[in-house]
Amino acid sequence: MANPPATETIAAIATAPGAGGIGIVRLSGPEALALLRTVFIPRKPQPRFLSHRLYYGTVINTSRQVLDEALAVYMQAPHTYTREDVVELHCHGSSLVLQEVLRTLFTLGARPAEPGEFTKRAFLAGRIDLTRAEAVIELLQAQTEKSAQLAVHQLQGALFDQLEAIRNELVHILALLEVAIDFPDEDVEIVQHTQVASRLEEAVLLPLQRLLAMADQGRIFREGIKIVLAGRPNVGKSSLLNVLLQEDRALVTPLPGTTRDTIEERFVIRGMPVHLIDTAGIRLHQDPVEAMGIERARKKMQQADLVLFLVDASAEMDRPENELYQSICKKTHIVVLNKSDLVDPQRIAALTHQFPHGPVVSISAKKQQGIQELQDIIYHSVIGEGVDLCEELTCAPNTRHRVILAKTVAACQRLKLAMHDHAPVDLLAVEVQSALDYLGDMTGVTTTDDVLDVVFSQFCIGK
Repeated sequence: MANPPATETIAAIATAPGAGGIGIVRLSGPEALALLRTVFIPRKPQPRFLSHRLYYGTVINTSRQVLDEALAVYMQAPHTYTREDVVELHCHGSSLVLQEVLRTLFTLGARPAEPGEFTKRAFLAGRIDLTRAEAVIELLQAQTEKSAQLAVHQLQGALFDQLEAIRNELVHILALLEVAIDFPDEDVEIVQHTQVASRLEEAVLLPLQRLLAMADQGRIFREGIKIVLAGRPNVGKSSLLNVLLQEDRALVTPLPGTTRDTIEERFVIRGMPVHLIDTAGIRLHQDPVEAMGIERARKKMQQADLVLFLVDASAEMDRPENELYQSICKKTHIVVLNKSDLVDPQRIAALTHQFPHGPVVSISAKKQQGIQELQDIIYHSVIGEGVDLCEELTCAPNTRHRVILAKTVAACQRLKLAMHDHAPVDLLAVEVQSALDYLGDMTGVTTTDDVLDVVFSQFCIGK
């Protein structure tokens, strides 16, 4: 997808806000080199700026006052990120200095870049497809090493290559159908329905369904899961929070009811971001403040992706504790038998049989025993038994992709059914073209401007 070249030169600060060692001002467009010549004076006079070379000198404003010492690089089109002339000024990382440089460039005719406009220009110039463009924002927003790795794979074309293979199969099928449409009176059957249906199943539907599964799994690594620690007071919820975080985040005392409000923190289990929430212990007799905390705890449990229901293995369960378990047993949950170091194995076995609705694990938060097993059970409760997505997942379509993939699968399933019913060839061709159009929406070949605006509005300014 290649659009006419841009007529405006855009400029923005390309580094994160705040003070730092280096701050970069980036320009892209037809006047980038002319603006560089105006605001940058090399220490050694140069007859011309060579592409992709760093030059040392000073940046000046329109009054020829020196704003900073800097390094400058000119990158000549089309060998740039945007396929336009690009200039970068590598200044000291002072917000004041960078803003002064930017104001000077605006005074000289550059326009402030919109969010994601550099990447949008790269897309419009045909340098990257839309899935790669979206990978840039996912890389910038990555919370874990795994989510960053998925974004890099997508940036390198892992998703696009799979979509292109599917598209080529659909194009081949459409070509057969169009030949049959153009030569309806031929005695030889051009479209072998059984063979085409088999090819559709193996080379189109199955890969599409795998990508849909990857979308569901990839969402977990991008967005993470919400885990709530629940139980009566003094069962060790705050102790477990501290152990999982590997820091003393919550107060731990022998007195019940220490936690009266939710405590929320983040950590990572095998590449999976976790939003961990410690809640007030549930009991009958509370003061007004504790009652508010308990009500908030119940709401958090209902919103959780996973509930860790903590039980004191050394004490008998009371009625509120049993009622609490009944309220969460239909949700995805894990029963955690804490303080297992205080009881014998027979007691643990007997307790395990009281909780038939989900996995049970025994731990000692105080002695940090059973914590790795608990983390493994958490991971597989979310991902599935016998699956290690950290190793297997190589690309992960996002929510927009997931919607389009579902529409593509539906079109292919309609095609498969129509072929089974020996529907007219022109109707078969309509369904194939629909599937191709959907794939074009994913890669940006046929995407509307409104969708592009939504995608690139998620970017920071300067990227």
